[in-house]
Amino acid sequence: MSEQQSWHGTTILSVRKGNEVVVAGDGQVSLGPTVIKGNARKVRRIGQKGEIMVGFAGATADAFTLLERLEAKLDRHPGQTMRACVELAKDWRTDRYLRKLEAMMAVADKDVSLVLTGQGDVLEPEDGIIAIGSGGNYALAAARALIDQDLSAEEIARKAMAIAGEICVYTNGNVLLEKIEIEDAK
Repeated sequence: MSEQQSWHGTTILSVRKGNEVVVAGDGQVSLGPTVIKGNARKVRRIGQKGEIMVGFAGATADAFTLLERLEAKLDRHPGQTMRACVELAKDWRTDRYLRKLEAMMAVADKDVSLVLTGQGDVLEPEDGIIAIGSGGNYALAAARALIDQDLSAEEIARKAMAIAGEICVYTNGNVLLEKIEIEDAK
């Protein structure tokens, strides 16, 4: 399977607005042109109190390996999401085994939203919107178009995911969404 093929199959979107941050993911799992499952759970809560949301795109086993590694980094650096993500990205970039993993992660807590890649990137968006996966660009464009509307982060994410699901054949409308309410929003 080529690298291009392995990246197809999901849409993950994170939106940070007002007093909330959400991470949403569709439920479709595809193998080539075939839908294998429609209700996969690609968004999870991690951390000691479930205070961090993670969405992943790419090869499932690879994503779970990275998720476990991130949880271990968070155990070593509790309450320091950025540091844990940077430490994971360093390992991901330099470790011979991890370098071969084909996945991306969107990570968000009450303070920060990040994209982690196998190239060692830990990226924080300027506008609080992250989108990864095959339908990511559609969801990103839709969320950016909606961000100035009188909508909550959750409403924006749901509408943007619906738009991505209508355009991307590797994305369905079965959306799982996790939300964190921020007490002292900027």
